[in-house]
Amino acid sequence: MTALTEYDRLEASALWRPEGETQKREVLVSVGDATLVISDFTGTPLAHWSLPAIERINGTNEKKALYSPAPDTDERLEVDDDTLIDGIARIHRALERGRYRPGRLRGFVIGGIVAGTLALGVFWLPGALIRQAVSIVPNVTREEIGLQLLDRMQRLSGQPCATPRGAEALDNLNDRLRAVSGGRLVVVESGVPTTQHLPGRIVVLNRALVEDFEDPAVTAGFALAEMERARQHDPLERLLKQSGLMTTLRLLTTGHIDPETLDAHTEELLTTPPAPIEATDALIARFVQAQIHSAPYAYAVDITGEATLPLIEADAVNIDNTRPILSDGDWIALQGICGG
Repeated sequence: MTALTEYDRLEASALWRPEGETQKREVLVSVGDATLVISDFTGTPLAHWSLPAIERINGTNEKKALYSPAPDTDERLEVDDDTLIDGIARIHRALERGRYRPGRLRGFVIGGIVAGTLALGVFWLPGALIRQAVSIVPNVTREEIGLQLLDRMQRLSGQPCATPRGAEALDNLNDRLRAVSGGRLVVVESGVPTTQHLPGRIVVLNRALVEDFEDPAVTAGFALAEMERARQHDPLERLLKQSGLMTTLRLLTTGHIDPETLDAHTEELLTTPPAPIEATDALIARFVQAQIHSAPYAYAVDITGEATLPLIEADAVNIDNTRPILSDGDWIALQGICGG
């Protein structure tokens, strides 16, 4: 926030109307290095707006400023704090001054630049922008995208399984694995053959993984393996590679991905087999860190043990300090999370 160096933190209350809604709600707005963060009064982030993309859509002579995060949305923010309004205006002026304004150039130089730019756009720019987006998109935006994809999955697979006692047991399993995953497990009745991962560290499990095995180490093992697959194949990068350059640019400038793109990616997730995950040292390390035996999962993947031999051998050598995954009561409740 170089344009506002005199402020340690710039924030104020405002009125926010989410996209697609008519009701305004009072929120807390704070200005960061590159984003304007909209939160409730408990500190929970509700939206992130890119500072360069924000537009003021009413006159500057009006006392209250009305802002939009992008031209194609009806999301609005109404601010009457003079300091915040002035701060946003100064940031925009600083960005405008920093923009490059070309002088006179000879025609052949322009042609060379255009040709070079086109080459960069075709061969280098898309991958570079995707890598940039994956590295800077905050966790809260990843979680928002993951929940939007999960909502679309539910239209095909039904609501996540959640009997009262089963949901409590699933929370306990989440807590048991949180030190390794930092994420969230969701059990669905159908839609994914075994497991799938979404942005925001969301791991989706098919109900068969809790109903068809007698050992909770199998369920935990599939979850750990999917977490390792997510590390090897970043779910946000996967989405952006499938969706293309315009989706990446929209995410970088507005922090959002359009619904049609999310619909198409959901269909891709439900119809494309997951990338293979081998019994690597990194996967073994997850079982060691979680203090969970890897052999039950290994035999569930390959009953002969041939394809998962490293996991079986590592179980006997590396995993000598384990602790219970769930109590017997929790495991029974988890097996009934889908109601039968």
